[in-house]
Amino acid sequence: MAVVNLNRKDFEREIGKLDESMQNKIAMFGTPLDGFDDKTIQIEVFPNRPDILSYHGFKRAFLGFLGKKTGLIEYKIFKPEKDYKVIIDNSVKNLRPSTACAVIKGLNLDDGRITEIIDLQEKLNTTLGRKRKKVAIGIYPLEQIKFPITLKALEPDKIKFIPLESGREMSGLEILQRHSTGKEYAHLLAGKEKFPVFVDSNNQILSMPPIINSQITGKVTEKTKDIFIECSGFNFKILEKTINILSANFADMGGKIYQIELESGNQKNVTPNLNPEEMKISLDNMNKILGLNLNEKQLKSAIEKMGYNYNKGKVKIPAWRTDVLHEVDLIEDIAIAYGYENFAPEIPEISTTGEEEKAEILKRKISEILSGIGMLETSSFHLTNRDFQFGRMSAPEKDFVDIEESKTEYNILRKNLSHYLLKILSENSDSEYPQKIFETGKVFETNGKITERENLAAAICPGNFTDVKQTTEHLGKMLNLDFEINWGSSPPHFKELENKNACCSF
Repeated sequence: MAVVNLNRKDFEREIGKLDESMQNKIAMFGTPLDGFDDKTIQIEVFPNRPDILSYHGFKRAFLGFLGKKTGLIEYKIFKPEKDYKVIIDNSVKNLRPSTACAVIKGLNLDDGRITEIIDLQEKLNTTLGRKRKKVAIGIYPLEQIKFPITLKALEPDKIKFIPLESGREMSGLEILQRHSTGKEYAHLLAGKEKFPVFVDSNNQILSMPPIINSQITGKVTEKTKDIFIECSGFNFKILEKTINILSANFADMGGKIYQIELESGNQKNVTPNLNPEEMKISLDNMNKILGLNLNEKQLKSAIEKMGYNYNKGKVKIPAWRTDVLHEVDLIEDIAIAYGYENFAPEIPEISTTGEEEKAEILKRKISEILSGIGMLETSSFHLTNRDFQFGRMSAPEKDFVDIEESKTEYNILRKNLSHYLLKILSENSDSEYPQKIFETGKVFETNGKITERENLAAAICPGNFTDVKQTTEHLGKMLNLDFEINWGSSPPHFKELENKNACCSF
């Protein structure tokens, strides 16, 4: 959860007086007050709404909730001007292979707005960007750079520029070793032979993502009117959502949005793209889930208070919303617009005695036993994708459950837990060893019929057969069960790991 600071003077001038009624409405919107004084209002924003991690983003959404500006807001987007192009070089394929960019013109910045921009940038980097692992954002004064721009990889000793808040030029390695921000995020480039950089047509280095911008080309001031924005990372869909959030925020500040052409080999894209997505919603299903009896007119009124457009069972979703993956997400917003305080609580007409299921008791005992010997419990999604489940595990693609019309890269149900454990280990190589993790949960297969079962998986890194035997025998003893370990039954795609003696899963 992130805490967002709102300027109280701006809030009361543009939204309304912060009296008791307004405080209650802020809470009912799903952004409870964290505190306030004469100058600042602090609200808590949950991770599912990165689009309201700034004053202008919150104002846009909250005015709709109050019924003052309902429906989908549309922003005018200008086509790319001459040379407005970013070329993604093949050298970054295994580093940070994707980017989404935009140009914003006509901004009128002051100290307060610059603070808001920096705060939004860092909050998006931390939340949606997972501390810059998935997304890193750079913002630059347009007058300091020249298009086209290239995203490429260079050897660390060939990267030389003055990083932000530094008085001297540094190489790529020096930035990671000596600059405060470089040291904080150095683990993101650890072990890389080359580092990614954005370079303009004057051969100026704009930044070294995901670490830091250049002091010369990457510092926005009150004199800045036009800016260039880039988001770099691995998943283009997430980057596109991020650039949409930023573009809408700057447009709310009075800026004009210009698109950028992205060129990666033979593939071309244009960002930002603020065209709304469309999703169906059922009036009957909505009423059944919420226990209401709304008609279509009331549904339309409620959902448009949350920033959507509605017409004949179809909803247009803002391009900056990252949390709408299913019809139930729309229904949740309808509940917020209807007002949780307006729901009448009911006591069920049946009387039951609650009891913990035996399977859950066993899972809890397993968790307590393994946690008691220093193992850390993890929890992963039921959904995964082919690359994680099969590609990186060198496993055959068979007997898996495919998800139709998935809105994300996660489009199949997991067949096992072990691939997720290895994924977690790979993403935490900068953490202290040894790493001992486990998980219990459902796995799914299909062979004409979908089946699901509960599995237990554990991983020790670094580990060996003795570690596996000791852990398994301890678990069996505590559960009063006899376990037989047969090393030869290990799946074929684990053989390479076993030979390297790097990690043991069981």
